[in-house]
Amino acid sequence: MAWFETWFDTPYYHILYKDRDFAEAENFITLLINYLNIPKDSKIIDLACGKGRHSVFLNKMGYEVLGLDLSKESISYNKQFENSNLKFEVHDMRNEIFREISAEKADAVFNLFTSFGYFDDENDDRKVFQSISNVLGENGYFVLDFLNAKWVENSLIEEEIITKEGINFTIKKKIENQNIIKDIYFNDAGKDYHFYEKVKLHTLEEISDYAAEFGFEKVQIFGDYQLNDFNLESSPRCINIFKKKIQN
Repeated sequence: MAWFETWFDTPYYHILYKDRDFAEAENFITLLINYLNIPKDSKIIDLACGKGRHSVFLNKMGYEVLGLDLSKESISYNKQFENSNLKFEVHDMRNEIFREISAEKADAVFNLFTSFGYFDDENDDRKVFQSISNVLGENGYFVLDFLNAKWVENSLIEEEIITKEGINFTIKKKIENQNIIKDIYFNDAGKDYHFYEKVKLHTLEEISDYAAEFGFEKVQIFGDYQLNDFNLESSPRCINIFKKKIQN
């Protein structure tokens, strides 16, 4: 099994990342929605939705939301939040969304907080863009919030220890073959564990090439969650705003 098929379904993943900044995330979503000016009641797909906090927040803002994630544990947890305009389904982002899961085209697809670049085969990356292109209506927005590869290289912390719920997580990071690899070691109840995360350091050019291939035009690139301009050397994020081109 791929690393993300096991690690994301463990309780330790959620313990390690339990203190993510919800306020920052909600502020980012608010700024993003204001920038895109998406009308209320539009359909938004939250692709790789995790525990669903962004899906729930978008729904509260007045949107019809479909949250999709590969993790069965996360989707099972998210089901408690469902209502007539908020649904969650288990889904592999490489597979088709339109017709298989959604009978309607979407007005926007959000892929947030580095939920791309997990696959070894570049054809799998291309399948993601293809499925998003197929599910979006004309002029629909695709937001790909990815890490800035150059900033990652410049700011890499090779080793640190993070303590959560009495567990000491030793985090070791390295860059290898254009991938950022995070090894995670810890002991719980006398048992040693080792998981890892691996994300391909896609360049801005590579992402732009995928987008162009599948019918997207670039609208804007932001460099952080406050939607400041992108700077290759200093921006921590690479938030790509694409719009699906009108087919002639």
